[in-house]
Amino acid sequence: MPDLGAPDATVARFILERGIAAIYLVAFVVAYRQFPALSGERGLEPAPALLRLVPRFLDAPTVFHWIRYSDRRLRAMSVTGAVIALALLLGIPQTLALPVDLGLAVTMAAWLVLWGLYQSIVNVGGTFYGFGWESLLLEAGFLAVFLGTSAIAPPLPVILAFRWLAFRVEFGAGLIKLRGDPCWRELTCMDYHHETQPMPNPLSWAFHRLPRPLHRVETVGNFVAQLVLPFGLFLPQPIATIAAVLMIATQAYLVVSGNYAWLNWLTMIAIGAGLSDGVVNAVLGIVGLGPVGVPADGGGVTTFTAMPAWFVIAVLALTVVVVVLSYGPVRNLLSRNQAMNTSFDPFRLVNTYGAFGSVSRHRDEVVVEGTTADTPGRDADWREYEFKGKPGDVRRLPRQFAPYHLRLDWLMWFLPLSPRYGQSWFVTFLLRLLEGDRPTLRLLRRNPFPDRPPRFVRARLFRYRFASWAEHRATGAWWTRELVGDYVRPISLREEGPR
Repeated sequence: MPDLGAPDATVARFILERGIAAIYLVAFVVAYRQFPALSGERGLEPAPALLRLVPRFLDAPTVFHWIRYSDRRLRAMSVTGAVIALALLLGIPQTLALPVDLGLAVTMAAWLVLWGLYQSIVNVGGTFYGFGWESLLLEAGFLAVFLGTSAIAPPLPVILAFRWLAFRVEFGAGLIKLRGDPCWRELTCMDYHHETQPMPNPLSWAFHRLPRPLHRVETVGNFVAQLVLPFGLFLPQPIATIAAVLMIATQAYLVVSGNYAWLNWLTMIAIGAGLSDGVVNAVLGIVGLGPVGVPADGGGVTTFTAMPAWFVIAVLALTVVVVVLSYGPVRNLLSRNQAMNTSFDPFRLVNTYGAFGSVSRHRDEVVVEGTTADTPGRDADWREYEFKGKPGDVRRLPRQFAPYHLRLDWLMWFLPLSPRYGQSWFVTFLLRLLEGDRPTLRLLRRNPFPDRPPRFVRARLFRYRFASWAEHRATGAWWTRELVGDYVRPISLREEGPR
């Protein structure tokens, strides 16, 4: 059997397995807390209804084709996934004192269960699980099945597969920008992006207020990080490590300037596959990670057991699958009509990625209000529902949530871009507010009607912009806003229609 080991990649493997496990943990917590209200039995977009539309397993792989969906089962799956993810994060399966074959089998089974459970959740989540980073987590999670344990050297083909994943994420995002909005080529997109991004964070206001020459530097740096550095991941060391570190730094810049769920975090983890033990040790004095996940002996030498033949065959089979399934993503990257965040196989094993091919020049927000008045006229006392992450109260500084994913808030950002984004769920959301539905209300930051539900709700469109420094000093507001018009006119349970 060929020697597939990459003993110089123990740091990379440690980052990959612990990082992916951490993201899985977050994802299952999000599913437990949000899925029933969004896509559950009485959700805004019920999973049972979706399953009736896709009766074939390969159209939407999920265990709920075989067992009836229920919120209780969904929560049980989420708890199971979170427990297994926590165990992998702590390194328990990877470092168990078991024979090599059994240890590998246990660890691979743990990763496979995580991947299968999350695949089952994503594929019945509908619009609320239509984000590109769901496919990214599924692809990374499937590759993690073959990372091995601390008893054997990291498999080189798997490390290279992670680098190929990182390449597609970055290069795809760079190409979609280069081919997309003219402001990227004119180096002006960052004049708007920090203000109009889906969910700003506490520092977005400051980043937006940077001098315009620095915004040009941001854009050029983005192109270098996404169109040039990814090729360095496949060059000899230490070039691959240098490229990886620079790419991680640019992703960290995005982390501190915005809320993008786990997109940037998972990208940084995948890029970690480019790190070399030797280079990291030379810079930081960290030696290879030994059998129990701690530095090896003083000489930095870790002794590994030979890979079992069946595991070598499994890794080679994975390599063939990745190569064959890469045809679709490569063809897409080379196409003038490049698509963003697309899967070419039902299990999302090898995908194409991309983000922000276009950038909004202004920020419109849908603001939801309710009233207990008998008639919804101008004199009615309209009170605003506050969301956890998206802008609302102009005096409230945006908070940091990522890598936690506020799915409803993200979908609310899409509504002003096109009504089709809320076609299947937004009116239902308004009706749930009229009913005082507790699971729906728990998705919000504040319910302005704690005693009884409103008689009417409405949605209005406001144009938001970051306040200037002078405006902020004078008023304490981080945003200014002006009314654009009605988005949904007042509705009530009595009429269930526009008024």
